[in-house]
Amino acid sequence: MKLHFIYLMSSLCLLFLHCKPGNTSNNIIIQTSTIIDSSITYLPTVQLDTFHYKLHWIDSFSIENTLINRVALNKGFERIPMPLNSFGHWIRRLPLKTGHPKVHLFNGDEKINQDIHAFVFDLDVGEKDLQQCADATMRIRGEYLYHMGKYDSIKFNYTNGISVPFSKWKDGYMSIPKGKKISWVKNSKCNSSYESFKNYMVQVFNYAGTYSLSKELTAIPFNEMQIGDILIQGGFPGHTVMVVDMAYNPTTGKKQYLLAQSYMPAQDFHILKNLESDASPWYDLEYLASNYLIISTPEWSFTTDDLKRWN
Repeated sequence: MKLHFIYLMSSLCLLFLHCKPGNTSNNIIIQTSTIIDSSITYLPTVQLDTFHYKLHWIDSFSIENTLINRVALNKGFERIPMPLNSFGHWIRRLPLKTGHPKVHLFNGDEKINQDIHAFVFDLDVGEKDLQQCADATMRIRGEYLYHMGKYDSIKFNYTNGISVPFSKWKDGYMSIPKGKKISWVKNSKCNSSYESFKNYMVQVFNYAGTYSLSKELTAIPFNEMQIGDILIQGGFPGHTVMVVDMAYNPTTGKKQYLLAQSYMPAQDFHILKNLESDASPWYDLEYLASNYLIISTPEWSFTTDDLKRWN
């Protein structure tokens, strides 16, 4: 018994020496996690991902709070590799708010249902009831393209079906819908600045939604899912959620994915729990890959036919 006790104390001492400040061998970071919700799997992150994208809507954020460093994998799973500067690589490195904050609406009020989210993105919502479900996914897509300087690729359809490119907006023209047409009106405030880009997105939020977005995207087989794809049902109202991370098990070949949403009224973009699985917040992909089945998220149900990709 004494020998076991001595061995235990020795191991603890070695662990303390290895983790003390200043010891950065192999860039190993040992983190402790507080169990906030028994339905979510919290495992320590061993290797800190240090890649940092500079974001326009936030001055600074802790690298420890990026999605890839905050959302733990289930046992046996690894993140699916994504190319540098790809949409998936960028989304993984978006910042989350510290801890387990509540989801707030655009007006500062707390969302009524606070039991369905695992994490909250550190992304502004705006002061109007505009950045709802489809709008939040368009915001993420638009921010990525703006960050990469791909201005000519930033374009969204209004509900009347007309495509509204940012390339026209940045050249000094504001888009005004008139029935089934669009009028481009000269406006000195329309340019390539980030402030003007945000105004462009607000204009899109005003005149687009799940109905228009569902029609402009490309349907994708469910088993070909990628980070950045969305599950969408267009309508008045409809709903959409975004795939914000994916992982696989190299032994079994199984895949899992994370979903995030805004909702009505406009609210914080947040990662959803999976209320039907111990793997929460992760969802299993293979279980649905070969069948027309229901994906049950906390506030909406989708089918495997609802997966679409940005053009």
